[in-house]
Amino acid sequence: MKTIRTPDYRFDNLRNYPFKPNYVEINDAEGGVLRVHYLDEGPKDKEPILLLHGEPSWSYLYRHMIPILVEEGHRVVAPDLVGFGKSDKPVEQNDYSYSRHVEWMRELLFDHLDLKNITFFGQDWGGLIGLRLVALNPERYTRVVIGNTGLPTGKGEATEAFIRWQKFSQTTPEFPIGNIINAGCVRELNPEEIHAYDAPFPSDEYKAGARIFPTLVPTREEDPAGKDNADAWGTLSGFTKPFLLTFSDSDPISEGGDVVFRAKVPGSNKQNHVTIQSAGHFLQEDKGPELAEIINEFITNT
Repeated sequence: MKTIRTPDYRFDNLRNYPFKPNYVEINDAEGGVLRVHYLDEGPKDKEPILLLHGEPSWSYLYRHMIPILVEEGHRVVAPDLVGFGKSDKPVEQNDYSYSRHVEWMRELLFDHLDLKNITFFGQDWGGLIGLRLVALNPERYTRVVIGNTGLPTGKGEATEAFIRWQKFSQTTPEFPIGNIINAGCVRELNPEEIHAYDAPFPSDEYKAGARIFPTLVPTREEDPAGKDNADAWGTLSGFTKPFLLTFSDSDPISEGGDVVFRAKVPGSNKQNHVTIQSAGHFLQEDKGPELAEIINEFITNT
């Protein structure tokens, strides 16, 4: 598997991102290795909060939340998915698959970091991957929080907004990462923030993962990941640990996606689910501090 690595200087002097980098080498599934980056802030002897980002962001997305969670005394782990941020980037789109992303994160989080008693938060692909890991090893988790995400099996209709996004990702000559994230926010990102989201991708060669990700979401029953996600739903339908929904009010991509979790996951019963007001798809950008406080309170109350 051919991979490239974003030069370190691309990440110099990013405002509000002072965190120490950590790296682990994992199997690339073809006999080689991938270097994966993750943040690990706060006391290492405390139960971890795991934050998984989605498409096409990276751990920079959590810069406003991590200090608030750490100040409360929590350990916070925030990886960069393979193909994103400071993690290695396979250059061929067909090197990426849903199942590989799940396995890559499983090896990092379970085999190398051996995380247990996890409070998990996932948004977008962070949820699609992270919920598969919850279903794979539910005993490692104490509670789950999700926002603007799902676990699609290919049954039912995808939103029109998602279908447009899927088509755009495959047809647009330019794939401007920072501007894409800006378009998914209610507030206007400043030029420094847009630059930070562009930083991992010096050229289109680095964007194979970001380009292919939307097509890996199951939208037809015959999609390869559909059965695996259906099996994961089988486990989640028996998940009784606290399960909180924090979807935002202004995200056409995931609109209504919380309903299925309320109906199918018993741990969501009797929780004080929150609709994040004035927040778009990237609620961490629009309302990061508020979301961090919600997670802190959820941990205290459960």
